[in-house]
Amino acid sequence: MIRALVESRVDPLLFALSYDYVGDLAETAALIWPANGDTAPSPLRLADVATTLAEIDRNHAPPLLEGWLDTLDASGRFALLKLATGGLRVGVSARLAKTAVAQWGGVPVDEIEELWHGLAPPYLSLFAWLEGRGPAPSPGDACVFRPMMLAHPLQDEELEGLDPTDFAAEWKWDGIRVQLAARGSIERANGVVFSRSGDDVSAAFPEINEALRFSAVLDGELLVVRDGIVAPFGDLQQRLGRKAPSRTMRHRYPAHVRLYDMLFEAGEDLRALPFIERRARLEAWFTRVAPERMDLSPLVPFAVWTDLAALRAGARDAGSEGLMLKRRNSAYVAGRPKGLWFKWKRDPHTIDCVLMYAQRGHGKRSSFYSDYTFGCWRADDGGTTELVPVGKAYFGFTDQELVELDRWVRAHTTERFGPVRAVTPGLVLEIAFDAVQRSTRHRSGVAMRFPRVNRIRWDKPAAEADEVASLRALIAPPG
Repeated sequence: MIRALVESRVDPLLFALSYDYVGDLAETAALIWPANGDTAPSPLRLADVATTLAEIDRNHAPPLLEGWLDTLDASGRFALLKLATGGLRVGVSARLAKTAVAQWGGVPVDEIEELWHGLAPPYLSLFAWLEGRGPAPSPGDACVFRPMMLAHPLQDEELEGLDPTDFAAEWKWDGIRVQLAARGSIERANGVVFSRSGDDVSAAFPEINEALRFSAVLDGELLVVRDGIVAPFGDLQQRLGRKAPSRTMRHRYPAHVRLYDMLFEAGEDLRALPFIERRARLEAWFTRVAPERMDLSPLVPFAVWTDLAALRAGARDAGSEGLMLKRRNSAYVAGRPKGLWFKWKRDPHTIDCVLMYAQRGHGKRSSFYSDYTFGCWRADDGGTTELVPVGKAYFGFTDQELVELDRWVRAHTTERFGPVRAVTPGLVLEIAFDAVQRSTRHRSGVAMRFPRVNRIRWDKPAAEADEVASLRALIAPPG
């Protein structure tokens, strides 16, 4: 919508070239928007903007936004567009906002975390409490999100400083982390399926929502499971982002939650208990309640780290991302507390690909070609070998390597397509990735999961890069 508004006032080609140079849509629009000589710049009240945007429908937004842009100067237009799109990208995270409110009100940030997802603008009850004019906001009977506990990546060398008897181990499943907040009963389902960030995803998984016939808050992994076998992540991707999945979709990709932890049971807060006690409570509860479309993530028995390392080596065959290590005495603490939980992921696949295209980045990277499309060799029906794209990556390299890659792209450009440059197929990148799946959206027929640049193969000729067949051989079989 913003792009269309700007192109109604400015030559589209000029706008496209400017956007390519600036690298940020809101900043480009704010700078290039033609000032209205008949209207003097005037400030807008933040509260008025927020209230109006919350109430207006999408069809009436363009003329409203156009009028506002006419009354503001460039800085005002930039602020308005950033706020309206929610894309601040100026270092202001939800955590920073919570910390600021907590410091201003003189309360622990954990208390703000507990209330956060039950609050809504204009936050009158929150400020009344922090100013001493009222009680702390209460969620009442609402199913609210509780901040999740996260793990730190574990490096192999770190194991030497850890005592295996202090930890319990379980598989790390390749789905999306969810929290089930339920206040239901046998007669009536009542609850919310939250994503790790606290977004309500219940509508996308109605079969899970219908299973919330209990009163508890549970931590688990959302998966697609068929006959007890965890399907590849690509199957779950078919369900993600669909607000109203069809009956056929639900049948073809059945949603399932593998439970890790229990935060609340019938209103009792269990988070201060040691992990091993919470786990015992979860197991007893699960045996008693037997909720549909759920099971328990099994603990992995081990005595020494070498036992666990051997199991981790087979994680891919087990349909797992790796292992989780959790201190037996750890409370359930919001955020990523150091030294309590670790994720020991399986080793990634690697493959040598040829750089094909490069695109400028955004923000601090707007002056660098930092987004790279790469390909592998494939023989066509006539026996001719061609290079076809297999993925795109924009991280995994150092700042110094970014400078070297940007310099190489500029020196070997063959064509330009707006912000994208095609380059001579002469640079090999070793790409690390977690998995590969079939894809009808890509000409190569495959798609990588979490591709990143592992290293730059300055030493390897492009003709010796890998073939698409090497990727096809790694495709996980159907669940």
